[in-house]
Amino acid sequence: MMYIGNDLIESIPLELSNISRPGYIGTFKRNLKIKYSDLIRQFSQAPEFLIAVSQPQNQQAGSDTYQRNP
Repeated sequence: MMYIGNDLIESIPLELSNISRPGYIGTFKRNLKIKYSDLIRQFSQAPEFLIAVSQPQNQQAGSDTYQRNP
């Protein structure tokens, strides 16, 4: 997710299996910075990026249970 201040600019789903691959996340950040370069120039704050893991839709909301692959 890309934020400028408190505003969510865009959210992109990532493949969890590729997050540890070098350059995977950097590619998305670079593309978002290019795509929103005009917007970024309008603000004094630099964009912030957040990676969040969302729960699958079939899991109950509020559940603290996570499955780990052995």
